[in-house]
Order: sequence, then C-alpha cells, then structure tokens
Amino acid sequence: MVKIRLARGGAKKKPFYSIVATDSRKRRDSAYIERIGYFNPVARGQEVRLTIEEDRLEYWTSKGAQTTDRVKQLIKEFRDPSIREKRVAAQQMRAEAVAKKLAAEAKAKADEEAAAAAAEAEAKEATKAEAESATEEAPTEEEKPTE
Repeated sequence: MVKIRLARGGAKKKPFYSIVATDSRKRRDSAYIERIGYFNPVARGQEVRLTIEEDRLEYWTSKGAQTTDRVKQLIKEFRDPSIREKRVAAQQMRAEAVAKKLAAEAKAKADEEAAAAAAEAEAKEATKAEAESATEEAPTEEEKPTE
C-alpha cells in the first residue's frame, strides 16, 4: 500500500520534513517513490513553512494512497492558511497568559520579601529600643543614692 507521510531530515533539534509517497512497509526516512512537498516547522521570518504539489497529491490519492493524520492536517493548513494564523494566535495567547502568571508570582515573591525585610527591620528597632530603655532604667554608679 502506498502512503503519503513525512520523512524527517535536517540536523539535530532542527527538523525538516519531506512529504513523500512511499511504500508503507519501508522505513520512515528510507527511499521513497516521489517527493510531493516539504514542511519546515522551525521556519522563521520570510522562510517558506509548507509547500505541497497539489496535482501530485491528487494523483496519488486517486491511485489509492493513504495520508497520515499529520499530513492530513498539513494539507488542510496548506489549502486554508487562516488555520495556521488561528493556531499561532492561540499559542501567543497561551504564552502571554504564562508570562502574566510568572510576573504575578514574581511580584508576589518580591512583596513577601519586602514584607519580611520590613518586619526584620522593625524587630531590630524594637530590640534596639528595648536595649536603650533597659540602660536608661538601670541607674549608673553616679546616679546611685549614697548612704
């Protein structure tokens, strides 16, 4: 059976996938029948993220080739680019929410540290005041009444 699936390429931690038509019994990155397109998940700026030759895709599907789930998603995204924009917007919203949460936690921690420092300063002042008042209450030798 012919499958349309991803074949991984690229360096470590920098994947690059070819969308290929291949025999389902072959290994993921082994020889394939035809390269239909490519997918670059780490594309930045003006780099092209996804390209599919639709006429070859139609040809292979008409011959009975099955597409994998991920390739189906990529085909859908290729035909309607607004899907990617929605997904990117959702990811940005999640990232902003995490950033706000981290900022709130950092602010709370800073407030706790400030409160602890203020309490420590008050405690030092209180002990200093007690020490001063204790020395004032105790009469010195000059002040002691003579008999």
